[in-house]
Amino acid sequence: MPELPEVETVRRGLAPVLEGRVLVRVEQRRPDLRWPIPEDFVERLTGRRVERLERRAKYMLWFMDDDTVMLLHLGMSGRVQISEARPETLDTHDHIVFTTDAGTVIRYNDARRFGSVDLATAATVFEHKLLTNLGPEPLGNGFSGPSLAAALAGRRSPIKTALLDQRVVCGLGNIYVCEALHMSGISPLRLATNVQGKRAERLVSSVREVLGDAIEAGGSSLRDHKQPNGELGYFQHRFRVYDREGSACPKLDCTGEIQRIVQSGRSTFYCAHCQR
Repeated sequence: MPELPEVETVRRGLAPVLEGRVLVRVEQRRPDLRWPIPEDFVERLTGRRVERLERRAKYMLWFMDDDTVMLLHLGMSGRVQISEARPETLDTHDHIVFTTDAGTVIRYNDARRFGSVDLATAATVFEHKLLTNLGPEPLGNGFSGPSLAAALAGRRSPIKTALLDQRVVCGLGNIYVCEALHMSGISPLRLATNVQGKRAERLVSSVREVLGDAIEAGGSSLRDHKQPNGELGYFQHRFRVYDREGSACPKLDCTGEIQRIVQSGRSTFYCAHCQR
């Protein structure tokens, strides 16, 4: 599933061609994705000017000139593709197609249809059921050592599991949690409640650094993710531990190797020698 860096990469790729543009044509090619698409979806978006694009956790928010907001989640396999003109033949999985007043065509393609779209208003969007219980943005001012320590206090689950809880901190997924825990030297098996003080500060710093590096690299392309211009992300070539089972630990002063375990049904990659 696309995580924060992939969604932010898509947002940044769309902004230059969408912000300030009018959606002169909106095509809905099926009635549902993961959930039903609002019945008035096409009517409410056609003719609207896109004022700005924002991101909240793994959701993209398209703010329109009449205060309508479209929420878009990419799901497991969703992609947003930009083309200068409408293709002669649309792909079977191009489920929603937007055409701007500049002639640019933006297609939402989702083979497995685990993505979703919904409509809200600017006044209510952050109270939407999909957004209301989300924790702080990991790149925002609300995410700090003390705030993370407070959110983890009393939690008896492993820190890896806790960081995947979107109520603790939003936008993180399996890849970047593994990477940040390794960078911070914290074992994924450590109880979340024991990540306090300097450990929490170190973890926050590592999360920010890993996410920043991943966004700069265009995200990670393991299966479906592509940037809106069609290029792959490149952060997968810089993984420290994720999907590197049996490889030597990349830390210069460490003689351990990367191991794989399963936590809550997900693969965890870490170095037992330097992560404590």
